[in-house]
Amino acid sequence: MDAWVSHSNPARQTALALGCLVVGLVLVIGFRHFEGWSTRNDTAGFLLGLLLLVIGVWAFLASGRQTVVVDPRTRRIGVEDTNRFGSKKRSIPFDDITHVGIGYLGKASNFVTFYYLVLTLKNGEEYPLFAPGRFFEGGADRSVVESWQQRLEQYLDRPDH
Repeated sequence: MDAWVSHSNPARQTALALGCLVVGLVLVIGFRHFEGWSTRNDTAGFLLGLLLLVIGVWAFLASGRQTVVVDPRTRRIGVEDTNRFGSKKRSIPFDDITHVGIGYLGKASNFVTFYYLVLTLKNGEEYPLFAPGRFFEGGADRSVVESWQQRLEQYLDRPDH
């Protein structure tokens, strides 16, 4: 089997961050003339704008590319996170993985759900692979993530189900 390489989508991360910044800025400017703390709607709009500005700045600074490499030759999963502050690498040997499950973030009733793989390691740690905040292509479709799970189990050479 060949190595399986996947890259996150930093453009979508940046777009989400800029969206928060723009909406936050509009709210802060729109509600900046509130008359003290007695007008609760104006105050709430202003504070929500500040919150979105902070989230947008943080998300913009933290956005980056994640590369996941599943290499059957070395029997390791390599995860490299690169952002504006540097790079971080993690290597997970196949033998350390005891289970491959599927996790999710969101609610179906809101029509916003992201799925990802959860690796359970021998030491009890649960490691999210293809994490939702990284916007891997297909992460919003459970059937795609189920195919990732099956593919990874084939690479591990021991299906869990």
